[in-house]
Amino acid sequence: EEVLPHIQGIPVLVLSAKADVAGKVDLLLAGAADYITKPFDPKELLARIVVAMRKGQAARSGQLAYQGLCLDLNARQLTAQGQPIKLTKTEFAILKQLLQDPEKPISKSALLENIALDTPDCTESSLKQHVSNLRKKLRDATGENYIEAVWGIGFKLG
Repeated sequence: EEVLPHIQGIPVLVLSAKADVAGKVDLLLAGAADYITKPFDPKELLARIVVAMRKGQAARSGQLAYQGLCLDLNARQLTAQGQPIKLTKTEFAILKQLLQDPEKPISKSALLENIALDTPDCTESSLKQHVSNLRKKLRDATGENYIEAVWGIGFKLG
């Protein structure tokens, strides 16, 4: 069951009096950009809005970048620490999703849902193999482990 509507490119900030961790985690994994518990300072809210908008602006610029990775959305090319890396269509779609909020875990189901338009043939079992292939390409090119498995949730960049 979908908790939040998926509105491409528009960050959703949740303001709530509920402070239970399970509810926060569910909303963040469902696509919320942030979760702020009442009462909150208006300056903090403004700062969080600015950060969420900045992340959205970076995605609309046509490039997503994180720690030496640069994904050109228009040319559909990846460079890692200056080296070009060839990606399959599915690997590109996965990395694009991970780069949109690099330090936030994304569930396997949300990842599959978000890449479904680009790669409708990707399943939960094949997703693991695609992520493994992507990890290997990044590690071979840079010596770094960019993609982390988050136990019980999915994946994130780290």
